[in-house]
Amino acid sequence: MGALPRAALALAALLGVSSAMLEVHVGTGSVFSVEGQQVVLPAWYTSRSQKKPYITWLLDREDADPFQILTYLDGVVKVEETELKPRVGFLYSVLTHNISVLINATRERDSGQYMCTVNVVDDVTSTGKNVGVINLTVLVPPAAPACQLHGDPAVGANVTLSCASEKGKPSPMYQWQRTAPTLQVFFPPTQDQARGTLKLSNLSLDMSGLYVCVAENRAGSAECSIVLEVHSTSAKAVIAGAVLGSLGALAIIIFFARQVVTYRRKKRDSQEEAANEIKEDAVAPKTPSWARNPASDTLSKTSTLSSIAGAREKPYGARPPSDTASILTATGSFRGPPPQGGGRTPNLSPPAVNGTPRRHQEPAPARGPVPPAGLAQVGAVPGMVLPQSRAGSLV
Repeated sequence: MGALPRAALALAALLGVSSAMLEVHVGTGSVFSVEGQQVVLPAWYTSRSQKKPYITWLLDREDADPFQILTYLDGVVKVEETELKPRVGFLYSVLTHNISVLINATRERDSGQYMCTVNVVDDVTSTGKNVGVINLTVLVPPAAPACQLHGDPAVGANVTLSCASEKGKPSPMYQWQRTAPTLQVFFPPTQDQARGTLKLSNLSLDMSGLYVCVAENRAGSAECSIVLEVHSTSAKAVIAGAVLGSLGALAIIIFFARQVVTYRRKKRDSQEEAANEIKEDAVAPKTPSWARNPASDTLSKTSTLSSIAGAREKPYGARPPSDTASILTATGSFRGPPPQGGGRTPNLSPPAVNGTPRRHQEPAPARGPVPPAGLAQVGAVPGMVLPQSRAGSLV
C-alpha cells in the first residue's frame, strides 16, 4: 500500500503540480477485511508547504455519531478511541505525506466510514479537497451451524432438515448434500439456500444416510452433519396407540360395570316394591268353621256315626221306598215319613226268644241322598263324601 502514494507523489512532481493547493487522496473508496485479520486504509496528501500538517481520522458508524480515532499534531500521534487504541496507528511516517492507517485484528464493529482531514498552516485548500473517505467492511465467516431434524423419519412420512449459523457477515448461504455411499446435492425448491432448510418427502428406507450442510459467505465456510435413519414403523405411534387403546378398553369396562350395577340396583328395588305391594294387599286366611269346633264335638259326632253304622249292619225288614229323604237325629234315631196304611205305625219289634224280649232295632233308612240338615248334625260340611258300605249304607 505504501508504493501507491509514493508513485503518486513522484507523478505529481513530474507534472509540476508540487506547488498545487493542499489536497487529500485515497487509494480506494471501499476496503474489505475478514474478522481477525489486518487491514490498511490507504491515503496521502499533497502540499507545497514544508511545515508539519495537522491530521485527523474519524469513524462514522451506522449506530453512532462520528468520533475521532487517531490524530497527528505537532509531531505527536494520539489514539482517541479506547477500543481501537492497541490496534490502530499510522503505517508510515507522517512527514512522508503518506497518512495511511493500519488496523490489526479487525472486528465486526470496526466496519464503517473512515474520514481523513489534513490541514497545513501556510497552505491554501479548497472546500472538500482536504478530506478523504474510505468505507471499511469487516466480513465475518459463518459460525459452525447447527443441524436439526424436524419430524418423524418413518417410511412414507415427510421431514425437514434445518441448518443455521448464529453469526456471519454477509449472511451465509446454505448448501445441503448427501454423502457416500450415495452422493447427492439438493437444489431449490427442495432446499432453501437462504433459510438453510431441506424438505424430504415420502421417505423410503434407501433415503437413510449422512446429510451435510455447508454454510458459506465471502469470509469463509463452516459445516455440520446429521444422520437420517428412516424406519418402517413409528415407535411413538405404536406407544400412543397402545396407550389410547388401553384407555378405551378401561373406559368400556367402567361403562359396562356401571350398567350392571345400575341394572342390579333397579331389579332389587323393583323386587322390594313388589314384595311391599303383596304384603299390603294380602288378606289373612280364614279358618274354616269346622276346624274351630272343639274336639269333643268331633268325637260325639264320630260316635253317633259309628252307632248308626252298627245298627245298619243288623238285618231289618224291608220297607217300600219313600219320596221323602230320611233324617238322622242328633241321638241316632230315625225319623221317616208317616205310614201309608191308615196312619198306624207297624210294630217292628222282634219277638222274644226264650221269654227274653229282643232289643228294639230301628228300621234302616231308605237309600238315597242324605239331606243337608242331617249332614250338619253329624258335623259334615257341604261337598263332603260320607263313607258307605258295599250295600250303599253309611259307614
